[in-house]
Amino acid sequence: MNIKDKIVIVTGASSGIGFATAKLLSKNGAKLALVARSKEKIEKLAKELKNSIALQTDMTKEDQVKEMVEKTKDHFGRIDVLVNNAGRGYDASIEKTDPEKYREIFNLNVIGTLVAMQEVIPIMRKQGEGIIVNISSGTALMYLPGMSAYSSTKRSISTMSLIAREELKKDKIIVSVVYPYITATDFEKNTLKEIEEYSEEEAGGLRPPDSAEYVAEKILEVIKSGEAEQYAHDWMKNLRQ
Repeated sequence: MNIKDKIVIVTGASSGIGFATAKLLSKNGAKLALVARSKEKIEKLAKELKNSIALQTDMTKEDQVKEMVEKTKDHFGRIDVLVNNAGRGYDASIEKTDPEKYREIFNLNVIGTLVAMQEVIPIMRKQGEGIIVNISSGTALMYLPGMSAYSSTKRSISTMSLIAREELKKDKIIVSVVYPYITATDFEKNTLKEIEEYSEEEAGGLRPPDSAEYVAEKILEVIKSGEAEQYAHDWMKNLRQ
């Protein structure tokens, strides 16, 4: 899809990958609904980006997600692309995983993504086309100690996305999933933690992090190509277990 003049919802647009994606899509001519809990940040961004609106939304609240999609449709008249990027990390061993915190993360990472999809699908079906891009994680391709809670939510997103892709083919709605690698954002600062930081030995095999702008380019790439899966790096394909 050529993104110029298309109506795009970007969740988690106040920082990191979402922020970089919004700026890149705007640069390429998209009209944006900027979605995040931080009202001040997205309102500031909306003033910077042409043809953008700020919609403060808690993606764990189903009614707010529904209202956000409705307001986007009312304002722009249609919705061409949904980028489901909002999410939060949770580092904990299985033994130390707090069910309430896991529920909180699951509601944001998975249920929020699901509800947003459910709300835009009928709109896209009526239009005769649409694209949904869900942001997973490279951790969904691996079995990393201390990452079970977060990784499982991202695996859920991947599976949900690829099944939805098959279900919605007949409606000409394309669903794609993106697997970022470690990204240089404030994501880690906002991650819930029940474990200590990784040791130097454990982190020794990690490659340098990508910039949020690099991941944004990958998101734009998959919007244009319509591929089922987009990896931040080709070598990540070999991580799948």
